[in-house]
Amino acid sequence: QIPIPSVPVFQPSTPIPERLEAVQRYIRELQYNHTGTQFFEIKKSRPLTGLMDLAKEMTKEALPIKCLEAVILGIYLTNNMTTLDRFPISFKTHFSGNYFRHIVLGVNFGGRYGALGISRREELMYKAPVFRTLSELIFDFEEAYRRCWHTLKKVKLGHCVSHDPHSVEQIEWKHSILDLDKLTREDFRKELERHARDMRLKIGKGTGPPSPTKDRKKDVSSPQRGQASPNRRNSRGDRRPSGEKKPADSKAMPDLNGYQIRV
Repeated sequence: QIPIPSVPVFQPSTPIPERLEAVQRYIRELQYNHTGTQFFEIKKSRPLTGLMDLAKEMTKEALPIKCLEAVILGIYLTNNMTTLDRFPISFKTHFSGNYFRHIVLGVNFGGRYGALGISRREELMYKAPVFRTLSELIFDFEEAYRRCWHTLKKVKLGHCVSHDPHSVEQIEWKHSILDLDKLTREDFRKELERHARDMRLKIGKGTGPPSPTKDRKKDVSSPQRGQASPNRRNSRGDRRPSGEKKPADSKAMPDLNGYQIRV
């Protein structure tokens, strides 16, 4: 019987870098899906809460995964690491007349960048959070692609993903699209650092408006309070001011009690 990998569980005192290593080990233990059949359908337009439900299903099924599934799983397994920023990084490369696409989950902890993911190539997945800038991380991926005889053509960078697993927001997959054929090396570096600044500014200003899920909870609770209030007024009938007349229906009460007895 094939063993099922155990989802990593952390103590509050476990450092974030160690947690990231454990998450990456778990993703690696699921193994890369070489079958040609994708076991989990992932629609990027789905809200975050739906994608997190799918990630939970992945942990139960423990089937082999591909790079996009690894990104969703990485988000799910790091949701409780609130000091960790997560954002998608997509690559488009060219090799032997064909184009190839790959995606990883970029992470930023304490001002250091790294990545989580899965790939056929060891050097195109996990990167420990040791890179001082976002451009250093991307250049490291570019060099890894070069060793595989791939030429990096485009890089797409998303914004930071919410840590609220019940958020109905969509993941912003491609906030910045960088075409290396149209950018000089220095311009490419500047655009990467500009994106890094944008993410810091967005985090500094907060994640935006409250999640709609919270508003719905408030809307649901209000009618319940409204429905309960008449009962409370009736239960306080004996304490009404003397000027008010207490409504009474002598015929209704015996019928109601009789009904209760019959039931």
